[in-house]
Amino acid sequence: MADHYETLGVARDASQDDIKKAYRKLARELHPDVNPSEEAAERFKEVTAAYDTIGDPQRRRQYDAGPAEGGFGFGDIFDAFFGAAGGSRGPRSRAQRGQDALVRIELDLGEVIFGTHRDVEVQTAVVCEDCHGTCCAPGTSPVTCSQCGGTGEVRRQVRSILGPVISTSPCSSCQGYGTVIEHPCTTCHGQGRVRARITIPVDIPSGVDSGLRLHLPGQGEAGPAGGPNGDLFLEVRVREHDVFSRDGDDLQCLLEVSMVDAVFGTSTTLPGLDGDVELEIPAGAQAGDVLTVKNRGITRLRSTQRGDLDVTLQVVTPTKLDNRQKDLLREFAQREKHPEGPKLASEKQGLFSRMRGRFGR
Repeated sequence: MADHYETLGVARDASQDDIKKAYRKLARELHPDVNPSEEAAERFKEVTAAYDTIGDPQRRRQYDAGPAEGGFGFGDIFDAFFGAAGGSRGPRSRAQRGQDALVRIELDLGEVIFGTHRDVEVQTAVVCEDCHGTCCAPGTSPVTCSQCGGTGEVRRQVRSILGPVISTSPCSSCQGYGTVIEHPCTTCHGQGRVRARITIPVDIPSGVDSGLRLHLPGQGEAGPAGGPNGDLFLEVRVREHDVFSRDGDDLQCLLEVSMVDAVFGTSTTLPGLDGDVELEIPAGAQAGDVLTVKNRGITRLRSTQRGDLDVTLQVVTPTKLDNRQKDLLREFAQREKHPEGPKLASEKQGLFSRMRGRFGR
């Protein structure tokens, strides 16, 4: 039999919180809604069985005690010596917490500027509408187990070197629940829940980025027998945009400018992700210059402040000129040409350095 601690990947002295965290992490990776492979399904069953045992403090103590010779463990000896003073463990509840669910959603870059609303479709477990989580056919209810009398456990006396010892074990007739469902609900087959596709409205905040997970408590799978819901996690992926890129909360784009507009300067209107952007290009603008438009970037996560829009200029050299235009440019070149001719620019001041600074980080 596999060791439950090894199955969950925790130490034997791990806290209950550590065990719960390890289980949730594995459940998110192996759940059938996330990983449909047969290997994952089998592993998911092992992980769930391990958590059902050591995730419950009472059952964990029994598991840690282990079986002793004669078929009884420390808990049995405790019962033998202290009897009723030790108290009965009592029947266990059918109601269990539902599994967490993971759903991946894709957003456009424009949607994360101010946040957006999405109706997310999820294939999940929901409470059975016919039995309302009771697991029983309508009009019926669980009956007390005749074998254990509703305690969920049976006791037997065995002989040992210490004398007569009372051994306690879960009732095999009711599986430790203390009650028996004689007429299970035919809709959910006595599980108290069914699989269904539902729509969950979600308000996605501004500033989210790819890889971020949004936590929606209580929006996961309904638990068996009316148990509480698990949690839902939405993993975000932001699609790349054809024009704009993102650097944290700032937006960046590349603007082509004619040589004439770069020389004399001009005004232009850019179609931004959230409306038009008015931009002033100063006279003498150089290729690689960055013009910053304040507060036209992405609204920061959990904030009302916005990043900036950085516009990098790319001066376009004309290629189709008539004779008159060529003559004018030749005349301009004769007057403007440096006596020493073309020369290498400083690496710190060069165009490639400026472009790398904007788009290479």
